[in-house]
Amino acid sequence: MTDTIAVLTGASRGLGAGLARGLLRKGTRLITLARRPDAELQSLAAQHGVELEQIEVDLSDLQAAGEVAERVCASLPRDAKRYLLINNAGTVEPVASAAKLTDGAAINAAFTLNVSAVILLTARFVAAVQDLAADRRVLNISSGAGRNPNAGWGVYCATKAALDMYTRVLKLEQGNSGVRTVSLAPGIVDTGMQETIRASDPENFPALAKFQEYHATGKLAAPADVAARILAYLDRDDFGNTEIDDIRNYN
Repeated sequence: MTDTIAVLTGASRGLGAGLARGLLRKGTRLITLARRPDAELQSLAAQHGVELEQIEVDLSDLQAAGEVAERVCASLPRDAKRYLLINNAGTVEPVASAAKLTDGAAINAAFTLNVSAVILLTARFVAAVQDLAADRRVLNISSGAGRNPNAGWGVYCATKAALDMYTRVLKLEQGNSGVRTVSLAPGIVDTGMQETIRASDPENFPALAKFQEYHATGKLAAPADVAARILAYLDRDDFGNTEIDDIRNYN
């Protein structure tokens, strides 16, 4: 019998790639949703004897997100001891001052990826595992940007704030006996998103120099290290007691 079934979004690079590798544990079946497959991950899974299914999907496409959510969750085995959903995929774009946020398609894509896809996938996941006698957990990768405003990040801050509130509602609905859920800020991680941030126009993102300094002085955390800490957090017995959290609160 499979001990753990884990569904992970945004698994092809950065923090998601670190989480995917950390989930390659004996007894785990890992399902990843990403824009591109990871050949190295497939090889590592074979070496660890882990069943891996990689699904190529653009979760910023609302129809595609809904279809893959339904398909993945409808096919989940029902005899595992633990079920995990890690909503990690996200984007910081578009980066612009409030007066310049006029690209409706970019705004819509960001909200779809950062919020709507999470809601769709979580809804299907919760429905699929609702009546199972198993440990069921949802981890939403949020950001301090959802709790503290940053000039130029009107869309990013808004999506992460929405994600935090959605998580609070889910916890309220599920209570203490249902699916446990947390919206977790991972800190400042050395990922492709940080590269995007550092390439921002300083007119659109006044805090640019601060983020460039983080990189230049080695203050960005390594994705693999943060992933390990997040997975340890996910394993905690008190997971879900605090639904809005930050990995930097833990050693």
